[in-house]
Amino acid sequence: MIERCVVAAVRAALGRQAAVALLGPRQVGKTTLALEIARQSDAVYLDLQKAADRARLTDPSAYLSLVEDRLVILDEIHRTPDLFPILRGVIDEGRRRGHRTGRFLILGSASTELLRQSGESLAGRISYLDMGPIHAGEVKAGDDERLWVRGGFPDSFLARTGMESLEWRQDLIRTYLERDIPQFGPRIPAETLRRFWTMLAHSQGGVHNAARLGASLEISGQTVSRYTDLLVDLLLVRRLASYHVNVGKRLVKSPKVYIRDSGLAHALLGICDRDGLLGHPVVGGSWEGFVIESLLAVVPVRTVPGYYRTSGGAEVDLVLEFPGGRRWAVEIKRSPDAVASRGFHEAMGDLQAERGWIVHSGTGRHPVAERVESIGIRELMSELKG
Repeated sequence: MIERCVVAAVRAALGRQAAVALLGPRQVGKTTLALEIARQSDAVYLDLQKAADRARLTDPSAYLSLVEDRLVILDEIHRTPDLFPILRGVIDEGRRRGHRTGRFLILGSASTELLRQSGESLAGRISYLDMGPIHAGEVKAGDDERLWVRGGFPDSFLARTGMESLEWRQDLIRTYLERDIPQFGPRIPAETLRRFWTMLAHSQGGVHNAARLGASLEISGQTVSRYTDLLVDLLLVRRLASYHVNVGKRLVKSPKVYIRDSGLAHALLGICDRDGLLGHPVVGGSWEGFVIESLLAVVPVRTVPGYYRTSGGAEVDLVLEFPGGRRWAVEIKRSPDAVASRGFHEAMGDLQAERGWIVHSGTGRHPVAERVESIGIRELMSELKG
């Protein structure tokens, strides 16, 4: 079992709040993590996909009152949305008897409807945590390239061969298209959504142009935005906003879009191994997305990420604004010999960035200019974790 960093965050959240929702894509390891927590804390685990476990909640108030002194883990809770108002009453009743924290761990996908229902019913009683695929800080140093190629879904990363990994990811994509996405969102033709998702993979890290994508798919820009929103809600796509500063320059304002798991992006493009990836035009955008996901997995809470680009050529791949207003500028390159461009230095001045980093695929670090260092991804993750 790969030790996941989010475990500590889950335990901390359970220590301060009555309910914790752990949200993430399917097959990312939420249930494995929850079962480990259940084993260590004598928790009750209910898989609401199973009829037998749903039957235990025929009278949920009565059943949950019997296990008031134990953590209750509710998996696949989107299948029983009418449970949220009942949980509110159970939590409030328990608080009056001194059971204020660590009551429920809720597992689910981050659909808009699930967040709305839980937010309306459990406001002030629930914390939300995202669980993404495995990131670079959770594997051995020598496994970075394999993680980049295969992505961070555990069954894909740990597959015996590259072909088995690719086939697993292609099966996952098909499951999303034919079962999961119709369950969480409005009915969308699976083939249209596959083409759209594949187009996003081809333009990994590109500035989002809904009108151009819509023209290619013969749908409206509004429909493209709706498809994008759905994939963002399911934590499958990241929309990285343009970072705005008042510098009197013309800024690129559209967001950049990434398939969050590099392995899924490669499966959509039919890339099966490292050699195929290194020879593909998406290699730069793929590496950029992989680094961004790894860095954002460890940034301090309330850090605001974005990218910066002006029409005059000043550009930063990733801007990190930390609590208190400090800013770091991050440029992402594959080569350990990469240097900061003139546009990067100009952008650092516009942003008044405290530090600048050129992230590469190797190890070690060295200065390349005043306040700018070339650094490996793991070293920068360590800097972010403090």
